[in-house]
Amino acid sequence: MATLSKTWWGQRFLEALEGFTDSGRLQRGRGYRGDSRILAFDIADGLVTATVRGNVNPYFGVYKEPRYKTRIRMAPIPAKDWTKAVAYLGSNAVLVSKLLMHEMPDNIDDAFANVRLHLLPRSRKDFALTDCSCPDYANPCKHIAGVYYRLAGQLDSDPFLLFELRGLSRERLLDALSATPLGKALATLVSDDSAEIAVAESFFTRPSTANSMPDYRSFWNGKQRLPSEIEPATPAAVPAILVKKGGNHPAFWDKDHSFVEVMEELYLRVREKNKGRL
Repeated sequence: MATLSKTWWGQRFLEALEGFTDSGRLQRGRGYRGDSRILAFDIADGLVTATVRGNVNPYFGVYKEPRYKTRIRMAPIPAKDWTKAVAYLGSNAVLVSKLLMHEMPDNIDDAFANVRLHLLPRSRKDFALTDCSCPDYANPCKHIAGVYYRLAGQLDSDPFLLFELRGLSRERLLDALSATPLGKALATLVSDDSAEIAVAESFFTRPSTANSMPDYRSFWNGKQRLPSEIEPATPAAVPAILVKKGGNHPAFWDKDHSFVEVMEELYLRVREKNKGRL
């Protein structure tokens, strides 16, 4: 069932659901994750709310197609524990750089374990609220399971949502990481600020009249001799930052596999193919 998610953190999220949900309700919950069933879906202040279209069921006294209200809230991490977690994340260059580029680090679980916390859910205890207005006595019911599957899909495209569900918003997390010494050094590399666009007089470069006859010899030979050795280029602080900034599943990418991995393979093929020409 975890294969319904594209990312490892989304799969881990679903594995927690599988651990405390009846298999029959879980199976039916798959059919309730689509837009035809979930009529409204919202996340605000860590609370997930949804309106789910149910079925007519005379056995339960339901003779008109119902609309069920569903709520899910994860157990928040206390503020003092968030302070410890952010301090540890801010001391690791790999963790800071990935989070500032909106990526979920592969070792995020190990990072939280070092401060005796866990970010991803492991059991029912990690959920402060799972509630549905349907008449099913089981909790979670198939409607909650459907919303849970939808939430896992949201986490695929936005891993920072997991921090918000645990009580720390994206803005507060990025501000806290950017305030650390490593964060200050890396924040400028991933900044969205861009230079102001100036209006050009012409799309094409306009020729200008030379003040004197050009020196053709200097033009072809150059005024200075070329250096015999070229200094090696300084490697980038964060390789392929523009590609990585969008994360593994940017908005335009609808494939199951990672966009970053595809680009890494493409660049590797280009380097290998043109190795002899450089």
